[in-house]
Amino acid sequence: MSQIHEECGVFGVFSKEPTDVASMTYYGLFALQHRGQESCGIAVNDDGIFRSYREAGLVNDAFTPEIMQRLGTGNMAVGHCRYGTTGNNPRTNAQPIIIKHIKGSMALAHNGNLTNSYELRTDLELQGSIFRTTSDTEVIPHVIIKERVHCGSIEQAVNKAMYKLKGAYSLVISSPSKLIAVRDENGFRPLCYGQTPDGVYVVASESCALDAVGAKLIRSIRPGEILVFDKNGVRSITDHSDKAPEKFCIFEYIYFSRPDSVIDGTSVHEARVRAGACLAMEHPVKADLVIGVPDSGLDAAIGYSRMSGIPYGIGFIKNKYIGRTFINPGQESRMNKVRIKLNPIRPVLEGKRVVVVDDSIVRGTTSAWIVKMLREAGAKEVHMMVSAPPFLNPCYYGVDIDDRKHLIAVQHTTEEIAEIIGADSVGYLSLEGLKKLAPECHAESYCSACFDGNYPTEVPKTQLKNKFEQKISESQEDDNDE
Repeated sequence: MSQIHEECGVFGVFSKEPTDVASMTYYGLFALQHRGQESCGIAVNDDGIFRSYREAGLVNDAFTPEIMQRLGTGNMAVGHCRYGTTGNNPRTNAQPIIIKHIKGSMALAHNGNLTNSYELRTDLELQGSIFRTTSDTEVIPHVIIKERVHCGSIEQAVNKAMYKLKGAYSLVISSPSKLIAVRDENGFRPLCYGQTPDGVYVVASESCALDAVGAKLIRSIRPGEILVFDKNGVRSITDHSDKAPEKFCIFEYIYFSRPDSVIDGTSVHEARVRAGACLAMEHPVKADLVIGVPDSGLDAAIGYSRMSGIPYGIGFIKNKYIGRTFINPGQESRMNKVRIKLNPIRPVLEGKRVVVVDDSIVRGTTSAWIVKMLREAGAKEVHMMVSAPPFLNPCYYGVDIDDRKHLIAVQHTTEEIAEIIGADSVGYLSLEGLKKLAPECHAESYCSACFDGNYPTEVPKTQLKNKFEQKISESQEDDNDE
């Protein structure tokens, strides 16, 4: 229920024999819909012939039976559902991106955000490249194709391109004969692969998408690793592995990923339960009831209840036909959906001192509305517990927080925030508590720059989300194009 925007979900299928890869991709994207609701797309590779469809909106709305029939069968597919961290227009910037070049065709889907996209695009345009979208993703196939001219294989071109790409990127790429999965050297965004009982390989942002198509998780793709799926099986290229510190986005555990996913060996559900337990130890309060804000606050609320001994209850009913509020761009749009997305249960809340657990407070407007609803339902006290530390810094790796002025914790103390949102108290998870979310891994292997300001890469010089869509009056540079 936060107001943070995240990147996208990617999905890929490789089968040695032609099969209904389009339907598999449809179900995989449906399982990844929580990662982006702006647009979606599927590209099917049928023996080197690419058929694709991309559209704004949700997967089940975009892909009608007629569209699915048109996509047909094939031996590979690439799918994508999008929230754009760079570029606005949902349909124009929908993925996968299809490129036709002298060596064949390519379909590419990207999850993450390049930190040097502006510089790369400027350089490519000065060399004659023409761009059709305003997304940072389109830079990636341009860089790969430039390298492809001098390389003997597509995977070699991808390998060389990785030396130029900076920032966060989990990629699924289809060439005419190969499916390639790539994760950046820091491993900011998740990517895993598995296999169905009949031998079809599947790549996805999260393991829940593998479950949706009956594939068994094999493992996460390692930071810096390139996996190549072709008629000879699976090959791993590790030239970029162990070249940079692993910095997986910790907020995947707190909010972005589905609780039934396993990310880098850690259960998302268990990580959130641990976050709630830490909150209870760090911020104990006297209360009658613990509730969670659906959906990402529920698991943490269970952890808070177990550790504190305060009974857990269901305080909100969620309208299941309304998507994630934060994924709809525009504050007014998000707030309108909050009003119809959640409804408090008065008999559960009336006269109670309530602990309500949410994943974050960004601007405070959504939290204020939640507190207001609880009080109107009769809650005597409302204590807002947050299963993340305060957001103090922008993210450059795929989370759409691009300005400190949007962050309430930058401008106000915790006590002031409680007053602003109308809560009796507010408690944030500490940075030390953050390290306990995934005890299987080292705390140093996570990126928590949005909380502590410790960026693992160079901060980009051009930081605007819509940097390729500025009006002339908003341009930061004089292009002298008259």
